Amino acid sequence: MQENIIEIKSLDMDARGVGHLENEDGSQGKVVFVEGALPGEKVRFTTFKKKRNWEMARMDELLHESPMRVKPKCVHYDNCGGCSMQHLEPGAQVAIKQRVLEDNLKHIGKVRPLTVMRPMYGPTWGYRFRARLSVRHVPKKGGVLVGFHEKKSAYVADMDSCLILPPHISAMLLPLRALIGSLTLVDQIPQIEVAVGEDVTAMVLRIMSPLAGDDAAKLKAFADQHGVQWWLQTKGPETAEPYYPLDKQLHYLLPEFGVRMPFKPVDFTQVNHHINRVLVVKALRLLEVQPQDRVADLFCGLGNFTLPLATQGSAVVGIEGSTTLTERALDNAKANGLSAKTSFSTRNLFDVTVEDLVALGKFDRMLIDPPRDGAMAVCEALAGLSQSHPEMLPQRIVYVSCSPSTLARDAAILTHQAGYVLSKAGVVNMFPHTSHVESMAVFDLAAAVQA
Repeated sequence: MQENIIEIKSLDMDARGVGHLENEDGSQGKVVFVEGALPGEKVRFTTFKKKRNWEMARMDELLHESPMRVKPKCVHYDNCGGCSMQHLEPGAQVAIKQRVLEDNLKHIGKVRPLTVMRPMYGPTWGYRFRARLSVRHVPKKGGVLVGFHEKKSAYVADMDSCLILPPHISAMLLPLRALIGSLTLVDQIPQIEVAVGEDVTAMVLRIMSPLAGDDAAKLKAFADQHGVQWWLQTKGPETAEPYYPLDKQLHYLLPEFGVRMPFKPVDFTQVNHHINRVLVVKALRLLEVQPQDRVADLFCGLGNFTLPLATQGSAVVGIEGSTTLTERALDNAKANGLSAKTSFSTRNLFDVTVEDLVALGKFDRMLIDPPRDGAMAVCEALAGLSQSHPEMLPQRIVYVSCSPSTLARDAAILTHQAGYVLSKAGVVNMFPHTSHVESMAVFDLAAAVQA
């Protein structure tokens, strides 16, 4: 352990301050990541992990404060691991994320966007409509804890409120603790999955053993009192089933397109419904779909982009790796009266080939919304298509990303191998007060841009 003073120059992707030690000759030395420190600050720190080329440290004393520093609004911020950037002014949080995106594109992708788009904002508090809350029975702390994990710990934070959850969910944390503590299977519940829809709040209770005694009556009474729908999950997510009441169904709306999207609480849907609406509108505006266009929506999920796209183009093909998802996406299309313009295909997009793209036919526009692993195989297949069937390449691609590093990697393939230009890129502040960076990029065929 050693004590040092350091000036912080930037933030890393986990919202840690980044500085450098000074060598004896005055040159820049080893990089140090200091938790809780901000760019422009001078801090005294203690190293707790040391490697050859870097050190991990905690801030012990703030010697010079950044004007970007604010007092965290949440009383649990120092302990709870749900947020990492509440000490940074919200506008500065977005600026940092924009820098992370640009740095990744520059250093990993070796590419710069022709235009940096203005960041997309939404509510900074009460935005998290989905959450996985851990549950632990801890007699030493007075009973059951329900919440996020502590920072850098497997322990559950002792929290009685959460400002990034919708207010009605935050207000339920203490009642949930009391409820779980009163059940016979108090030691058999590891988590509660929360999903908030337009008019339904669902809670998926992960149970390791069956309900017993008066557990059922207590759950039903809680549901009636707090207006929630219980689901029970005995093993993996696919085992989750509605329990009480049975006459409710989760859904969210995309009102700009007249779309009502049913979903299950264990489905992947965007955490921030407000930003999701902005995201869909922006993506479709950037895609510039014409009435005669045939469009591909890759990693389509339940049809979050597919159904709005069907209101604009002549035909939309949604592609996903799960038959269950594509079947449910088709059901959603039928429910919204959009089945005539939509079709869905089940394919492993992490193993897609040039031949697969050729078999799917020509698309005028393409939307790609992959998980954190990105869409490397798709981009490589497009690069191959540019050599064998260049006439089949989509004129424009909009790529929605939840990982700037994999976006940058894929951008390198599209721009250096597939003949595209990175026309635009920018961040989407989907997760305020966290270091998570959501972004969007627009790729145009170079030939079309030059023309």
